[in-house]
Amino acid sequence: MKDLSYLEKIIGIKFKNKDLLKQSMVHRSYLNEHPEFQLQHNERMEFLGDAVLEIIVTEHLFHNFPDTPEGDLTNWRASLVNSKMLAEVADAVNLKEFIFLSKGEARDKNSKARQYILANAVEALIGAIYLDQGIKGADKFIRTNILSKLEYILSNKLYLDPKSKFQEKSQEELGVTPHYKVLKESGPDHDKIFEVGLYAGNELVAKGKGSSKQEAQVAAAAKGIKKKGW
Repeated sequence: MKDLSYLEKIIGIKFKNKDLLKQSMVHRSYLNEHPEFQLQHNERMEFLGDAVLEIIVTEHLFHNFPDTPEGDLTNWRASLVNSKMLAEVADAVNLKEFIFLSKGEARDKNSKARQYILANAVEALIGAIYLDQGIKGADKFIRTNILSKLEYILSNKLYLDPKSKFQEKSQEELGVTPHYKVLKESGPDHDKIFEVGLYAGNELVAKGKGSSKQEAQVAAAAKGIKKKGW
């Protein structure tokens, strides 16, 4: 059995009700293999933690950036609470060592699936902290582990999605607005793969693939940013 007292030390929170912490770490798949387990999986806590996270981040942005338009604040918030950022938070506190997973799920090397499991566990943990310590405890955890990343996000313009970022830099550096063109479609109608080219003027900067044109464009833009060193 996992010793969650180490997790308490890492996050600096001593739970009054240890079962809340334990339940926040239980993935649904674990219960399929251990039906005798006394606690539920963490999805209800994740639901609660998601709401707590959103209100605390929103309130922080609202009070600390009074002159920033709502649209920008929305983008900043999204960059703080998306699954990629929350998975990074999970890695920082070594959360993967404490999550209860089925053997199959534990062996799965799908990085995207693992990212969602980690991100959801962070939200569930926030929900557990809120239930055990109240809004002050949740606020402290979120400020320490999530809001602390805001300065880095803003200075590196990580709140821009790859398409927006490439467009902004292309207009700044090259004086052109980029455009996208579908180069190839493959696969059956229900499972198509699109290959899209990203162009700056006549230059083919990068290609990207995805299950939708939008996904392929984002992939191409991300490659274009890397290629240009932006």
